[in-house]
Amino acid sequence: MARAIVIGSGFGGLAAAIRLQSAGHVVTLLEQRDRPGGRAYVYEQDGYTFDAGPTVITDPSSLEELFTLSGRRLSDYVDLLPVEPFYRLLWEDGVSFDYVNDQAELDRQIQALRPEDVAGYREFLRYSKAVFEEGYIKLGHVAFLSPWDMARAGPNLAKLQAWRSVYSMVSRFVKDPHLRQALSFHTLLVGGSPFASSSIYTLIHALERKWGVWFPRGGTGQLVRALVRLFEDLGGVIRMGAAVAEILVSGARVAGVRMAGGEVLPADLVVSNADVVHTYDRLLGGHPRGPAMARRLKGRRHSMSLFVLYFGLNRRHEHLKHHTILFGPQYRELVSAICGGKPLRDDFSLYLHAPSVTDDSLAPPGCSTYYALSPVPNLRQDIDWAVEGPRYAERILGALEARVLPGLRADLATMRIFTPHDFRDELNAHLGSAFSLEPILTQSAYFRVHNRDRAIRNLYFVGAGTHPGAGVPGVVGSAKATARLIAQDFPVGAPVAAHA
Repeated sequence: MARAIVIGSGFGGLAAAIRLQSAGHVVTLLEQRDRPGGRAYVYEQDGYTFDAGPTVITDPSSLEELFTLSGRRLSDYVDLLPVEPFYRLLWEDGVSFDYVNDQAELDRQIQALRPEDVAGYREFLRYSKAVFEEGYIKLGHVAFLSPWDMARAGPNLAKLQAWRSVYSMVSRFVKDPHLRQALSFHTLLVGGSPFASSSIYTLIHALERKWGVWFPRGGTGQLVRALVRLFEDLGGVIRMGAAVAEILVSGARVAGVRMAGGEVLPADLVVSNADVVHTYDRLLGGHPRGPAMARRLKGRRHSMSLFVLYFGLNRRHEHLKHHTILFGPQYRELVSAICGGKPLRDDFSLYLHAPSVTDDSLAPPGCSTYYALSPVPNLRQDIDWAVEGPRYAERILGALEARVLPGLRADLATMRIFTPHDFRDELNAHLGSAFSLEPILTQSAYFRVHNRDRAIRNLYFVGAGTHPGAGVPGVVGSAKATARLIAQDFPVGAPVAAHA
């Protein structure tokens, strides 16, 4: 039984804390903000409830597993509601596509766009399922700690042409430009360009088709609360407003953490769910390993940032779907500019989240809650968001009013924005990156931050910056991979001193 400290209460940190506590360790979870959740924070404003971050819940089995570890059930803690269609996709030329989990309906819509692509989509789905089996089922929860781990996976990844981009692979199967975008936009939800991210990320399509898309009743924040409650039911301790100033190292091993107020908490192991650059640069700044790794990581490619506009309306829009993707007129050029750190463009693509369509508890009676998310360059591009933020918000409101929310400005009851500066300042995200390291092949698996530090052997990582990557299934999977390493390093019942 080890004393474990987990830094950060995002989905990755919560999942790690639950796994360690379920295994019999003594776990303290430290969160610097006043509420748990990390990127899955919750804002309450003028009677409206806004999920700050992830709203697309896929692979509920990965969440269920956190409860079954201790003989409990997810459904006893939170109610997951199905979302159908998964997404409504809208283009400026008037084309609309409902991405559903019904094969006949998908075939009908594809037939209307380009009849030849019906067979091509079926082939793509088979390919996506093969990638899903190899990249998610087999490798998504296994740590890559050595080149040999990568070498063992290499032949199968090569067979699946992992060096190709998602968009390139999709384009092999379907020809209609709308379908190509419809089957490749998912990488944007984990911080990558469909034109640069490895085709391994086509597995997201098969994952959604297998398990569906879900939304927790009461919002994603209710799922966070369910995980916190489970952790505390297991005997774990969570401390809010608990900022870690330093990870203490003695020799080549973590000895504990020093809090911002000076308090020292000893530990046998530390798991960081904080941003990986922040962890090495700030929390390990006093140890040679920290600055050295921070320099290396700062030289890597970091994902785009996001501009998020939260708003509430004093009426409902029953015609909307839960998730709507509004593609801009120059999709490839826009994505390339965003991921390439180019200046802010006049056009944009938007993800509109309308949770009141599924759950009317998130807004006052007769009202509705939304957020509009726009990918934007990270802070390598010098944009004064204090000036540009309000202007950008106004442009988004105008686009939404023109395309899907008539009368929006007249119905606007409340609004707030979250910019790349907030990702940097609120979440300690390097360059305001919303998803940590960009998910390209040379920054995936072994080439990502390892789930266990190579030099400091009782320092572990979970979250978007480590394997397998961003997204709720990814960060929950990282906790499973990391917990397996800790189970090997700290067998419950063995003297902890034996691992020193």
